[in-house]
Amino acid sequence: MHQLILFLEDRLSKDLPGRKAQIKMAPEPVDGGKIREMEPLPESNKSSVLILLFPNEDDEMELVLTLRSHDIDHGGQISFPGGRAEKGESLNQTALREAKEEIGVSPDTVTVIGKLSELYVSHSNNLVTPVLGFTNERPDFNINPAEVEEVFAIELHSLLHKKNITVENWDLQSYTYRVPYWDVHQVPLWGATAMMLNEFLDLYREFINQKR
Repeated sequence: MHQLILFLEDRLSKDLPGRKAQIKMAPEPVDGGKIREMEPLPESNKSSVLILLFPNEDDEMELVLTLRSHDIDHGGQISFPGGRAEKGESLNQTALREAKEEIGVSPDTVTVIGKLSELYVSHSNNLVTPVLGFTNERPDFNINPAEVEEVFAIELHSLLHKKNITVENWDLQSYTYRVPYWDVHQVPLWGATAMMLNEFLDLYREFINQKR
């Protein structure tokens, strides 16, 4: 874990994969639907999410995900804990506050490593910044059922396996889209969360390759 954290601290200060990595997991229109809008509107809302890492008992790195409650925005989908920034908040503070509110992770236990590239989510007009952080052990989760139905963790290595990535045609907004997703839960891991995750996994692949 220590080597990975040191690598990420250095790597996040340099040019990031950005949209090139994000777009690989974006739904692609098949029959005339809209291509995903990547340019934010000037009045878009500043938001952030927390990509939280921790080592498991085998010293393998895991990543925290949530299943959102069905009666909120993007309900029933897998996401990172996060939300809109409040007045006067930094993006780091927003991500840590939301993680505390949604899954009970104390900000005092999280070390922030840095930020990944922004991603514009046109549906909610949010410009989302992924904040990368880690804890030294598995957090004691305490979910807020008004926002989160489930919290779970996945080993990073499992997300690199091609067998866990599926591509299907889905009907979205009256059009057919080619949708890539990770088949690692009873609910597909797709959309904006998958796009942000793919950029992080590009960095993780760099780390693995440099160790070989």
